[in-house]
Amino acid sequence: MRTLLSYIFFVSVSRLAFGQLAEPLQFQDKIHDFGEVAEHNGSVTHEFSFLNKSARPVVILSVQPSCGCTTPGWFKEPIAPGKTGFIKASFDPRGRPGYFNKSLTVSTDLDANAIVLQIKGNVVDNKSETGPSDLVIENGNLRFRNSSFNVGKVFINKEPTWVEFPFYNNGTDSVKLLEVITPSHIKLNIPQFILPHSSGKIKISYDARIQGQYGFCTNHIVIKTNDPAKPEKPFVVYATVEEFFAVLTAEERSKAPSLVVSQFELDMGKMRMGVEVMRSVRFKNKGNKELHVRHIQSNCSCLVVTRFQFSLKPGEETSIEFKFDPTGREGLQNKALTIYSNDPVNPVQRITVKGFIEN
Repeated sequence: MRTLLSYIFFVSVSRLAFGQLAEPLQFQDKIHDFGEVAEHNGSVTHEFSFLNKSARPVVILSVQPSCGCTTPGWFKEPIAPGKTGFIKASFDPRGRPGYFNKSLTVSTDLDANAIVLQIKGNVVDNKSETGPSDLVIENGNLRFRNSSFNVGKVFINKEPTWVEFPFYNNGTDSVKLLEVITPSHIKLNIPQFILPHSSGKIKISYDARIQGQYGFCTNHIVIKTNDPAKPEKPFVVYATVEEFFAVLTAEERSKAPSLVVSQFELDMGKMRMGVEVMRSVRFKNKGNKELHVRHIQSNCSCLVVTRFQFSLKPGEETSIEFKFDPTGREGLQNKALTIYSNDPVNPVQRITVKGFIEN
């Protein structure tokens, strides 16, 4: 009997120990149900907190959401043993009525086992007698939530998906769709007839594979209707184009390219009006596979990249050279260069460039 009890005790302890090793990051919950989410109230956020039960500090390398409607955030510093960290998940319900179930795949430097977190709920749209209260932008007799359409993050190496944008016909007559003018990489799906005092949705598909451009992109479309108040309705469509990478195993990570930038913030100091300033930032491929810089995007015409190397072999180092033109500007400046590469762990990296322009 004593032998049997000893065996049961040993098995129980072994299972407990294995469970602790299998999940060194102990989450309070891995699934969160938001319940009913009012579309007009905007984004909802939940914080997944966890305890580091391993024997060494742990770094969260990346959090990959399953949908562009979900925005992750996480504790970027190493989490010491016995300390807590968090991962935030923000869900934007706008244009996404009904049930949702989204996931976040978490990668750490502890091992190759990804952690999957889940958020779910049901998006409801509270309407008044004059239509949804959040559709306040008038475009003729039609009302929209915004004056432009932002499809969010899209991937240059994946099939496009449809993003929905609600509208409301506030007029007393039906509005008929006559023509849609879009660039080749954008498709629109719009009801042919929009009845008076009724809601509908414009569906937009953005195929980044056709456009072939990385970074923040601006596109123009025109919707032609028989709306007497405003027959032609121009809109701007925004998208942020990136490359999709699946979660890597530890072995795959060791063989991948790795872009390491020498500094993520560069202070240009004091600049004089009309005098261009040249600067450079070093970066290196610390991985074991050739690194390809897909694109470097500036968020200001005053900040121009003058030279950079598109490909770096393992261990190779080079510089991004750029100039800042202070013409027509004054005071404190805060601009950015965004680097898009085939580094699967950190494919998008941003360098902040700041300075002060004197008269």
